[in-house]
Amino acid sequence: MATDPVCGMYVDERTAHLTAVQDNRTYFFCSHSCLATFVAPAAGLARLRRRLVVAWPLAAVVVVLTYVWHPAGGPWAALAVAAIVQVYCAGPFYRGALDGLRARTGNMDLLIAAGTSAAFLYSAVVVLAPGRLPPQYYFDASTLIVALILTGNYLEHLTRHRAGGALRLLRETLPSTVTRLAGGTETRISLAEIVPDDVVRVRPGERIPADGVVTEGHSTIDESLLTGESLPVEKAPGSAVLQGTVNGAGRLDVRVSRRGVDSTLEQIASLLEESELSRIPLQRTADRIGAVFVPLVLGIAVAASMAWGLATRFTDPSLVVLVFVAVVITACPCAFGLAAPAALLVGTGRAAEEGIWFKDRDAIERGARVNLVLTDKTGTLTTAEAEVTDVWVPASGDAATAVQLAAAVESGSEHPFARAVLRYAAARALVVPAVRDAQVQPGQGATGVVDGHRVQVVTADPERIPGAEWASGLGALRDAGRSVSVVLRDDLPVGLLGFSAPVSARAAAGVAALRADGIPVIMATGDQPEVAGAVARAVGISEVHARLSPAQKRELLARFQHDGRVVAFVGDGLNDAPVLAAADLGVAVGTATDVAREAGGIVLSGSSFEAVAVALRLCRRTVRRVRQNFAWAIGYNLVLLPIAAGALVPFLGRGIYGVLPILGAAAMGLSSTAVLANSLSLRWTPLGGAHSAPASPGPLPS
Repeated sequence: MATDPVCGMYVDERTAHLTAVQDNRTYFFCSHSCLATFVAPAAGLARLRRRLVVAWPLAAVVVVLTYVWHPAGGPWAALAVAAIVQVYCAGPFYRGALDGLRARTGNMDLLIAAGTSAAFLYSAVVVLAPGRLPPQYYFDASTLIVALILTGNYLEHLTRHRAGGALRLLRETLPSTVTRLAGGTETRISLAEIVPDDVVRVRPGERIPADGVVTEGHSTIDESLLTGESLPVEKAPGSAVLQGTVNGAGRLDVRVSRRGVDSTLEQIASLLEESELSRIPLQRTADRIGAVFVPLVLGIAVAASMAWGLATRFTDPSLVVLVFVAVVITACPCAFGLAAPAALLVGTGRAAEEGIWFKDRDAIERGARVNLVLTDKTGTLTTAEAEVTDVWVPASGDAATAVQLAAAVESGSEHPFARAVLRYAAARALVVPAVRDAQVQPGQGATGVVDGHRVQVVTADPERIPGAEWASGLGALRDAGRSVSVVLRDDLPVGLLGFSAPVSARAAAGVAALRADGIPVIMATGDQPEVAGAVARAVGISEVHARLSPAQKRELLARFQHDGRVVAFVGDGLNDAPVLAAADLGVAVGTATDVAREAGGIVLSGSSFEAVAVALRLCRRTVRRVRQNFAWAIGYNLVLLPIAAGALVPFLGRGIYGVLPILGAAAMGLSSTAVLANSLSLRWTPLGGAHSAPASPGPLPS
C-alpha cells in the first residue's frame, strides 16, 4: 500500500490508475486533482480557482431561491443551477471517487460525492416527480457543500504551491546569458554553455550564474535566500560563491566549479522536492486510520439513516436522506490527511527561509527527539576559512619547500586546512610540484609521491618529530593556540604548519541556545587538546574529546547512544561522513563536502552553528503541530459524528436536519482550516537564528 503524496490518503498501488514518475520514482494518487497539483501546481491551482469562481455565485443563487425569493419556476431554476455545480464544480470529486473505487479503497472524494449526490438526487426527484416524496429541496446543501470543500482544497493547494515559491522564483530569475572571459576577451554566451573551469564576469547587481570561486575583484554577495544570512557577505579572490546569489557593488571574475544539477541551488531544490514527498513515522498511524475511515463512515451513515427510517416507519424519507448526507459530509478524513503534510510543508518552508534543508521528513521527527549534540570543531564552531598563520622550519630548513610539498599532496583534499595551504601557496606565487598517487586519509592527513619522495601532511605529534629543536617549534606553535600539521618527506620532518580558524560569530549563541533548550553540547575533534580546549572555552562547551580519529568519534557516539541518548552530530568534513551517517541525526553545515552532505539528515546552507539550535527547535515544534493536528482531527470526528447520526434529535427535534448537512460541511471545512491555521502558525513562531541580531564570539585565548 502507498499514500497519495498530495492529500495523504491511502492508495493501493496495485490497482491505482493515477500515477506519475518523477526522478525515477513512482507516485500514486487518489484523485485527478491531486495528480494535477503534483505534476503542474500552477495549472492545478488555476483549475481549482475557476471551479471556485463558478461554485460560490451559483450557490448564492440557490440559497436566494430557497430562502429569500420563491418565483413560480424557482425549483426548476434551482435544479438547473445546482446541476451545473454538481457536474462541473464537483467533477473532480466524482473522478476521485471512481478512482478510489477502482483501487478498492476509500477516500475523501467518495464521501463528498456520496453526500452531495444524495442531497441533489433527492431534491431532483422532488422536482421532476412531484408527489412521490415530501416537497423539501436540499439543493442549497449540495451546492454549498461543494463550494465550501472547494474553498478548503484551494487554500490547501495554495499553501503547498507557495512553499516552494522562493526557489521557483530564484530559478526563473537566473540570467539567460553570461559573460565568459577567455584570453582577456569578453564573450556573451547562454547560461547552458558554461562549463567547469570557465571564468565568468559578474557585474554589480547581477546574479551569480554558477557555483565557483572568485579569481579577481572584491564585492559583497546577498546569500539570504540560500543561507538565511540577512547581511551581505564580503567576497575576495579565493572566496566561494553560489549560483543564484546577488552581487553587490563590485565586479567579480568567477571560475566556475559546479553548474546545472550539480550546483548548490539545484541540490537544495532537490532536497526540498524530495522532503515534500517523503513521510514521517507519525503518518503511519494516519495511514492505518485512513484505510478504514471512509468505509466505516459510509457504514455508520447507512446504519444511522436506516435506524431512523425504521424508527419513523419511513414516513419521512427526507429524514433518512438527510441523516445519510449529514454523516458523510460531517466526517472529515481531510483533517487526517492534512494533519502531518500541512505542518511538515510549513515547517520545511520555514526551515528553507532559515537556510535549513531536510534531506527527508523523517529527519524532522528524529530531530524532535534529539537530546545531545556532538560536534566537530573546524568548520562548525570555527569558520570554514582557516588560515596558515605560521610556517616553522629549523635553521637549516626551507619554508617555501615545506609549503610547496604540502600544497602538492593537499591539492585533492576538501579539508579546510588543505584549502588554507593552497591559498597560502597561491598568494606567494609558489610553484606547486606535480604529485602522483595522492591520497586523502580521513582524520589522518594526505599523502602522495613528489619527485620520487613519499610526502605526508599529518597532525603534528611529538613521536613524528624527534629532537629538541623540533619539539621547541611545536611547543611554540601550540602555546600560540595553533593547530599544527607536520610535513614529512620520506618520514623525515621538513616543516611545521600552524593554522588558525576564528571562532564562528554565532557559535557561542548556538551553544547557549541549545543549553537553554536542555540539550548539552559536546565537542569531538581530531585536533590537539590545547586548541580544542581554547575553542571550547570561547563558545561555552565544558566537555571536550580531542585527538579522535573518525573511528574513535564513532565509538564515542555509540557509547552515548548505548546510554539511551538521541544524538545529533554536526560536522563538515570528509572525515565526518561516517559519524554523520551513524548518528541518530546527521547535521552537515553548508561548507560541508559532498560526502558529508550525503551522509547528513539535515544540511545547513550557512555556516552558523546557531542554525543547529534553530533546526532542532523547528523539528520539535513541527512534530508538536502534527500531534496537535491529529488530536484535533480525532476529537472533531468523535464529537460531531454522533451528532450527525442523530444524537441531538431527541432534544432539538427533527427540524435540525434541514440545516445540519450545511452545518456539517461548514464544520468539516472548519476542521481542515483549523489544521491549516495551526500549521501555518509555524511561520510566525520565533526561533532565533540567522535573522536575529549578531552576537559576538567569545575571545579565543592565544
